[in-house]
Amino acid sequence: MHPNEALLTGFYTAFQEGNFTAMQHAYHEGATFHDPVFEHLKAEQVKAMWQMLLTSAKDLSISFSGIHANDTTGRCHWEARYTFSRTGRKVHNVIEAGFVFRESKIFEHRDSFDFWRWSRQALGPSGLLLGWSPLVRNKVRAMAKANLRNFMHQEGRG
Repeated sequence: MHPNEALLTGFYTAFQEGNFTAMQHAYHEGATFHDPVFEHLKAEQVKAMWQMLLTSAKDLSISFSGIHANDTTGRCHWEARYTFSRTGRKVHNVIEAGFVFRESKIFEHRDSFDFWRWSRQALGPSGLLLGWSPLVRNKVRAMAKANLRNFMHQEGRG
């Protein structure tokens, strides 16, 4: 197994176990993260995001497969099942992750998923009708950004 495949396996195993500290250690000090909700996060924000998500999760279940990596890049398929706290609705999110490595750490992490599919599950009828629209996407992004900023402030990180 390539060392970066082992890094990703450890990262997702820690995710399954709710061990945000181990996940945080997998990131390079200059790391970035992007997904359809959390855009353009820098290392401290990425680390705080995982801590926030894992400490607030009630019934999160993670599975992963298809880890492939070499010296510079990697990828993984992962799925999350959980109850979206704002609505109490069950979500099954299917994610494709891409990575760039530097100094044996995750330097760039980009998760891709179908936002409309997610919004239909998480938001219900409003997600079905408007989840495809920039209006809903931007509202969800703004709420997530505010939640992360508040979490970081409470944790003394910003």
